[in-house]
Amino acid sequence: MRTFKLQVQTTVDGYMAGPNGEMDWVTFPWTDDIKAYVTALTEPVDRIVLGRRLAEGFIPAWAAGPEGEDQKSIDKMNDTPKVVISNSLTESPWENATVAGGDLTETINRLKAQPGGDIIAYGGGTLVSSLIAEGLLDELHLFVNPTAIGTGMPVFPRGGAYQRLNLVTAQTFDCGVTALHFEPKRS
Repeated sequence: MRTFKLQVQTTVDGYMAGPNGEMDWVTFPWTDDIKAYVTALTEPVDRIVLGRRLAEGFIPAWAAGPEGEDQKSIDKMNDTPKVVISNSLTESPWENATVAGGDLTETINRLKAQPGGDIIAYGGGTLVSSLIAEGLLDELHLFVNPTAIGTGMPVFPRGGAYQRLNLVTAQTFDCGVTALHFEPKRS
């Protein structure tokens, strides 16, 4: 079975975005050490899972070739097939992306059962909370930025089930971000 990973930017107080989706707290520019870490993390990935709202900005931004990104990273993001989780879309308006709706657990289990490399989810907020609440992730990679914002979209669902995680690695980067790699403790 394929490994399903989450990569998400977070504040030290556990938010992946501000109350209105703001991401102005994310630490940039990234230094070479964090870029190498992300490259290693995404190298075995051959499928990206996104929520609809994130896909609306993410896919066109990468298609346009974001400033500051090297061509290899741009090609990797654009060439990797995407699955957009949505119950409001019936077909994908984007190249190299399909839409999957309905039961999230069934959709993810079907993806994980297919042959291939790792799968990575980038979000958004509703999708991340649902993936965590349903216990669908095999690895959580939290990129903790040295900022507290006090309120916003939490990484972990409020009122969710008690969850135990194993810390696999923690790595601090020159830009000030710390990557925390966790795996859920399975009973």
